[in-house]
Amino acid sequence: MKTHFNTIAKVTLVLTYLVIIAGAVVRMTGSGMGCPDWPKCFGYYIPPTEKVQLEWHANHDYKKGQVIIVDETLQVAKSSFTSSNEFIKTNWDTYTKHDYAVFNPTHTWVEYINRLFGALAGLATLVMAFASLKYWKRNKSITLLSFFTVFAMGFQAWLGKTVVDSNLAPLKITIHMVMALAIVAVMLYIIFKTKQSNTSFTFNIQFKNALIVALALTCIQVVLGTQVREFVDHQIKALGEGNASNWLNNPTTSFYIHRSFSILVLLVNGYLLLLLKKHQLHYKKVYWVFGILLVEIASGIAMANFSFPFGSQTLHLILASILFGIQFYLILEATNAKNKA
Repeated sequence: MKTHFNTIAKVTLVLTYLVIIAGAVVRMTGSGMGCPDWPKCFGYYIPPTEKVQLEWHANHDYKKGQVIIVDETLQVAKSSFTSSNEFIKTNWDTYTKHDYAVFNPTHTWVEYINRLFGALAGLATLVMAFASLKYWKRNKSITLLSFFTVFAMGFQAWLGKTVVDSNLAPLKITIHMVMALAIVAVMLYIIFKTKQSNTSFTFNIQFKNALIVALALTCIQVVLGTQVREFVDHQIKALGEGNASNWLNNPTTSFYIHRSFSILVLLVNGYLLLLLKKHQLHYKKVYWVFGILLVEIASGIAMANFSFPFGSQTLHLILASILFGIQFYLILEATNAKNKA
């Protein structure tokens, strides 16, 4: 099992990134409330595909917890019953966690698929945790961190529930994203500590410290980016989805900080490239970081100047999460390097 554990951990990491990608698609399509309840979706384990399924019908069998939309409110069946010829309010509870009661089949299924990826990633972390028991005698930290990941994924699922219950409260969305990156970091550490490769890297304190600064700047940019996205979400609600050219009219201060901060991020990562060449270090992933960063900046420019081209928001978020992962892994390599420059 030890031989295959690293592979299991990598598959789990990929599935976690798929959840992040699915979440980015949810944000791009505005599908966050596609399933207004949790963990079910409109009271179903497999969500409805037509509006008629969420309408009240006479002489119809309803199951406890089933959801319908009545007068722009969500109504939840108190128990299983067969309806009469008239709607009887005492058979239903009004859903009170929020007042969102809109059914859009596309949004519903986009959000539902996002939840399926989350469940699959959660199952993978559970498999990884049990597989890590083989490390208990040799390296308890691997087992403990693997089980911590299971707990973290459960906590992340709970955070997702609070996001839905709050009707997409901005602060909770930000915490949800930061938690996802924290899970990625733990998984990368597990993968690094259980890898079979004995690749030797050169230790350089300047390079290591610059990496830490670069990662910190990336984290700040992610938080600032979520704040900008919150402003854009507000603009979309106020101006409409077909008015993208005006979404960034009169932006908040966080937008200007986020935009200007990207210059500092680019300079710090450029400094890493200089150190790489100057000291003939062999951290090739730095080239990946710089390439991703350039595309990240380009997607940001496209959103700001070309009215949010299709997919640009999703690409921007996905690249940020990948950038974080590579930088974190580089820090692990640099910290554990044995040779001195």
